[in-house]
Amino acid sequence: MADTEPTAIPPSGVLPVAKRPVPGRSELVVMIAGLMALNAFGIDIMLPALNEIAHAVGLTAPGMESDNRQQMIIFSYVLGFGAPQIIWGPVSDRFGRRGPLFVALVGYSITALACIVMRDFMALLIMRFLQGVFASGGRLVAVSVVRDLFAGRQMARFMSLVMTIFMVVPILAPGIGQIVLLVAPWEAIFVVLAAFGIVMLIWTWYRLPETLPEDARQPLNLGAALGAYEQIIKSRVTFGYMCASGVIFGALFSFIASSEQIFREVFGQKETFALWFAGVAGTLACANFLNSRIVEKVGMRRISHTALLVFTIMSAILAVVTHFTTDNLYVFFPIFALCFGCFGLMGSNFSALAMEPLGKIAGTASAALGFATTTVSSLIAMAIANQYNGTTVPIMLGFVSLGVISLVIILITEKGKLFSSR
Repeated sequence: MADTEPTAIPPSGVLPVAKRPVPGRSELVVMIAGLMALNAFGIDIMLPALNEIAHAVGLTAPGMESDNRQQMIIFSYVLGFGAPQIIWGPVSDRFGRRGPLFVALVGYSITALACIVMRDFMALLIMRFLQGVFASGGRLVAVSVVRDLFAGRQMARFMSLVMTIFMVVPILAPGIGQIVLLVAPWEAIFVVLAAFGIVMLIWTWYRLPETLPEDARQPLNLGAALGAYEQIIKSRVTFGYMCASGVIFGALFSFIASSEQIFREVFGQKETFALWFAGVAGTLACANFLNSRIVEKVGMRRISHTALLVFTIMSAILAVVTHFTTDNLYVFFPIFALCFGCFGLMGSNFSALAMEPLGKIAGTASAALGFATTTVSSLIAMAIANQYNGTTVPIMLGFVSLGVISLVIILITEKGKLFSSR
């Protein structure tokens, strides 16, 4: 399918459907990145505190080794983030982008504050699940706004710029969490999350116009929603890349959930965990930026297919080396950082390829993609991360398996043809 022309922002900065000027490109990039960062911030700032929170809610006793169940503090949030996007999508296609966004931001801040008083593990997981539900609304609207304004390679380039800014969050968030723990108890981390939600609420309230015109809105009923999702399933490209995203992002979430355990227990880097995690995330940010510079010339398929192949091969090399030797931080880190960086060359391109055929139902398409890349991938990630046994071998074998499965899905989607310049 040839790339469609983008719905460009006019030189005046005013969209025909908007009642107020659209922010300039730079501000819009940062704003969309901020909305998408609600999710990453809600995950990554927690990582240094997982062991302390596990103690506070009675999961483990001080001085004990970590319990793999502490990963559920992350996975409960991710599960809440994924499935509700199927609802947020049709709602935003019916009522526009602004209203659902404001509901999501208010809910995100309230549930963050509610987590402070939770001292029962299950109660905390429930509240984290609800926080993820509201975070999903912010992410859904952010992607839908971009699709309202851009298409094809222009969308991929814009999203790569967004992801470059967005990736500052996982680089800095664990460090912010570590700093908070130095001066305050773990509860203060949730205060920071609530403040972030309030800042985004104020900013978007005054600066983000409605980007979905009245005549483009879809009726909100079961038949319309099922019809929209039927279009997604029938679109070979959309459904194929949605499935591939859901599988491969299981690798990303499995590492995030187990990263604190890996660096603290395997490599003995408790105090410097935030720095090592920032290094890994930094490679992802660099890859996103690189993608934004080359995607229009090289093509989404050629870049993402190459990255997937490199990811699978490098993961296999690291798994074999570690299995036959031992875990060594200075061997693990550079190879793993390269593997992780491949997500920057896959994520935005897979998303743009999946969304491109379905511009008229961008909210619903974004919801389906978000469901695949969060709910499906988190369920896969839970199975992989739970295999953590004090070494990195199970995680890396999981990476290899998911890479192979994703490659097979794309081969089927593209009818056996990889590395196309389209």
